[in-house]
Amino acid sequence: MSGSYLLDTSVIVDIFAGDQQVVVRLAMADNGFVPSIAIGELAYGALKSARVEDNLNQIKRFAGANVVISYDEETGYWHGVVKDGLRRAGHPIPENDIWIAAIALQYDLTVATKDRHFEFVPDLNVEMW
Repeated sequence: MSGSYLLDTSVIVDIFAGDQQVVVRLAMADNGFVPSIAIGELAYGALKSARVEDNLNQIKRFAGANVVISYDEETGYWHGVVKDGLRRAGHPIPENDIWIAAIALQYDLTVATKDRHFEFVPDLNVEMW
């Protein structure tokens, strides 16, 4: 999966909003993968929204049309590496984003995001979309 993208929740939200710059960028990518953590974040947002059913259906369609990568034992190892590196550098980031970074490192993927704090993760390839 080298040279491919792991889509952060912030980018998926832009895809749902029809942000043409993000949609075009994804269309030009070799591969785009979705971390299972992002599905959870999106579901939480949908459950708080005024259009719960519509938003949950949109998430289900999106997940069904893409490869969703879940975490496993190796991801757990990478999570520890990322979290310790951030602790040592004094740059904590949200816990879910540590899991997303761990999946990206595990599979040698570039994180496509709108969130600059991913840039604090040592050895993580990040592109701001």
